[in-house]
Amino acid sequence: MVDHVQSLARGLAVIRAFSAAEPELTLSQVARATGLSRAAARRFLITLTDLGYVRADGRLFALTPRVLELGYAYLSSLSLPEVADPHLERLAAEVRESASVAVLDGEDVVYVARVATARIMRVSISIGTRFPAYCTSMGRVLLAALPGEELESYLSRVCPRRLTSRTIVLPAALRAELDGVRERGWAMVDQELEEGLRSIAAPIRDRTGRTVAAVNVSTHATRTSLQAAERDLLPPLLATAGRIEADLASLSPTRA
Repeated sequence: MVDHVQSLARGLAVIRAFSAAEPELTLSQVARATGLSRAAARRFLITLTDLGYVRADGRLFALTPRVLELGYAYLSSLSLPEVADPHLERLAAEVRESASVAVLDGEDVVYVARVATARIMRVSISIGTRFPAYCTSMGRVLLAALPGEELESYLSRVCPRRLTSRTIVLPAALRAELDGVRERGWAMVDQELEEGLRSIAAPIRDRTGRTVAAVNVSTHATRTSLQAAERDLLPPLLATAGRIEADLASLSPTRA
């Protein structure tokens, strides 16, 4: 390609030569990993050191935190769904169940990101799908995070319907359930939205600690018991929420 800037490509190759497995490299190792001559690798390392992206410690070179600036512009332009998508992909692949992110809109949760591994509901879920917040795991996480007055306002105006024999519809029982969610930091809903559907959710918080969304994993009751869901699904779910929060913390305030 005529417009291809080879020196830029080589400089980026030097940066990519470092990894979690090899955070420190010698000049010879950098040259070998990039296919550059020792002289060329040395020039790029000196340049990157002068710019503050690499530090030298004797014969060893390592990246500095300044390389994070290279990804900040990208992260700061992303929306919540764009930030969440790769993490949902990783979560769904790890637990082999569907994973979603939703936000609270009035009395409903609205799906804003989703990775489906199998269809486990009669209703097909896609971006924009809405469900009542009171009978969903993500809804309960989001409701439990509301300030007291907002939660009381919600409870006073919502009229829960018994969608299954397990659906909690009494305001006092729902309030007690939300208190439990708030205390433990996650929600489990067992076949309240649809028979056979179990889901577990955790909050996603912004840089100020405010809950802005929820992430969940859904499974079929015949496949995963309540105990197994808490044992096998909750830890990777909480880890995913933490990773999404870390990326959100890198967003500009106007985008987060």
